[in-house]
Amino acid sequence: MSDLTGKTALVTGASRGIGRALAVGLARVGAARGVSGGAEARVEQVRGEVEALGRKAVVVVADVTDPAACARLGEEAVKAFGGLDILVNNAGGSSYMGPFTDLRFSGWEKTMRLNVDSIVHLSQVVGRHMVECGSGSVINVASVAGLTATPSLAAYGASKAAVISLTKTLALEWGPAGVRVNALCPGWTRTDLNKDLWDNEELAAMMVANQGLKRWADVEEMVGPTVFLASEASSYVTGQTLVVDGGQTAA
Repeated sequence: MSDLTGKTALVTGASRGIGRALAVGLARVGAARGVSGGAEARVEQVRGEVEALGRKAVVVVADVTDPAACARLGEEAVKAFGGLDILVNNAGGSSYMGPFTDLRFSGWEKTMRLNVDSIVHLSQVVGRHMVECGSGSVINVASVAGLTATPSLAAYGASKAAVISLTKTLALEWGPAGVRVNALCPGWTRTDLNKDLWDNEELAAMMVANQGLKRWADVEEMVGPTVFLASEASSYVTGQTLVVDGGQTAA
C-alpha cells in the first residue's frame, strides 16, 4: 500500500536536510520527482540520486518566498509530469533565535514568508490542479514548535502553528474533491541548519533529556512517515498532524 509507482511528487527545499531525504526516499518507493531548492549544484546532486533509482527528476531552482516563483514552480512541475499526485511543502527555516522583544518585525515577516506564505502560494497553484483531477496528497512539513511554546523562537513557532491550522482547513475544503492534506511535525532532527546545536554533545544531550528516545533523529527517519502520508496506506487520513519526535511532546 506504500508503493508509489506511477505517482508524481513535488518536494520543495530538496537541496539538503529533510527535503533531500524525502525526495530520494519517495523515489525509492517508485515516485517520479520534481524537486526545488535554492542552490542549483546541490539540487542537481539530488537529481542524480533520483535518476540513479530509475525515476524521472525535474529540477526547478526557485525562491519560494517569491509568489511569482512559487506559481512558476507549481506550473512547471504539473506540465513536466502531466500532473501531480503529491506535494511536499518542506522548504522552511528560521534565521533568528533570541528574545521576542529584540525580534525586528522585518525578521518576523521573513520567517512568515518562508514558512507560511510559500505554502499558501504553492498550494493554491497545485491545489487547483488536484481538486480538478479529484485526487492528491499534500504534506506540509511543520514542526513540534507549532504545538508547544517556543521561547527564543517565537516567529518560527508561530509560523509552524499557522501551517498546522492551514493544513486542517485545507483538508476540509479539499476533502470532498478527494484531496488529502496532512502535516508532518518533526522533533529535533540533525540537519545542516541546526548543526551548531547537535554538534555540541553536551547541548545536544540536554535538548533531548526529557524526550522518550533520548536522541536526535536522522533525516532519513522522516521518510517512512512521509511515504505513509503520500500513499494509499493513509487513504482515510486527512487533516491530521503526524508527530515524529521521539516522544518529545509526550513529556
